[in-house]
Amino acid sequence: MSIKRLTKEDIRNASGTFNPTGHIVAAFTNDAIAANAAATLHTQGFKAEDILSYTSAEVLKRLREMVAGASEAAGFGYEITLMRRYLKLAEDGAGWLIIYSPEDDSTEKVTTVATRLKALCAVHYGRLVNEDLV
Repeated sequence: MSIKRLTKEDIRNASGTFNPTGHIVAAFTNDAIAANAAATLHTQGFKAEDILSYTSAEVLKRLREMVAGASEAAGFGYEITLMRRYLKLAEDGAGWLIIYSPEDDSTEKVTTVATRLKALCAVHYGRLVNEDLV
């Protein structure tokens, strides 16, 4: 079963929890560094449609809504922990990438770039588990 590459519209229209299976969510200190990471990934074979870029302003409202709307039970899970981490990073002005990465080799490439550019976080959303990459 193949994993669907998400679009900005898919993410905008998603309801409930945020779980972009087969993708990596990466936050960088600012938008310029996130753009540099995207450009670097393009040189390594990632297509334009593989990388969704967001500014903190674009994600801040949505993250606030998601954290505020989380159920009591979600308050103890890793998912809400991630959302709270993302919210804090967005409030601090982080630049964001959501990268289509359904295969191990693409995940390794993203991890290398994220590490080199000192990503604030990079989380791979797998079918069964979410993995911190940096």
